[in-house]
Amino acid sequence: MARSQEVLDLLLARRSAKVATIVEPGPNEEELEIILRAASRVPDHGKLAPWRFVLFRGEARGKFGKLLRKRFAKVEPSASDDQLAFEQKRFERAPLIVAVISRVTEGIKIPKWEQKLSSGAVCQNMLIAAAALGYTGCWLTEWYAYDEEIDRELGLKKGERVAGFVYLGSASRANDERPRPDLKDICEDWKS
Repeated sequence: MARSQEVLDLLLARRSAKVATIVEPGPNEEELEIILRAASRVPDHGKLAPWRFVLFRGEARGKFGKLLRKRFAKVEPSASDDQLAFEQKRFERAPLIVAVISRVTEGIKIPKWEQKLSSGAVCQNMLIAAAALGYTGCWLTEWYAYDEEIDRELGLKKGERVAGFVYLGSASRANDERPRPDLKDICEDWKS
């Protein structure tokens, strides 16, 4: 593979968006296919594809928001009307949300840890592909990624869990830069 300064520049400049800054339009069908194909090209020991996608777009975002509101009211009975309204609008904060579902196969030679890491790589590739197409995104989990009732609503099976919700759309403003670690603080040569 030839050196690509354009790819390096993208990787060195990519930043996650704040969800509140993600707006329409989101990726169209052709762009979404490119994003999902790129996401699927991650290290995958054993060729297991230990992940799958659940897409939220259009009216599905509002319908899922109603489920979030109902569940949040149950787990947080003292929640205010404003909090409940926020929960209901969560999935309307971006034109497209992709739930990346990690699916670990037990009892095989491929370590569970590697299968889970592959799902994380899927989320990152998705963000990079979206950025390459001119979109912005954010990878979140938040409370509903860890809720058993929401897992059932998502259709999660045994061995599955949410690796992340990837919010995708257009940027309403430039993404904020954040401090990055100094490489001298996180790198060392191994010495025997």
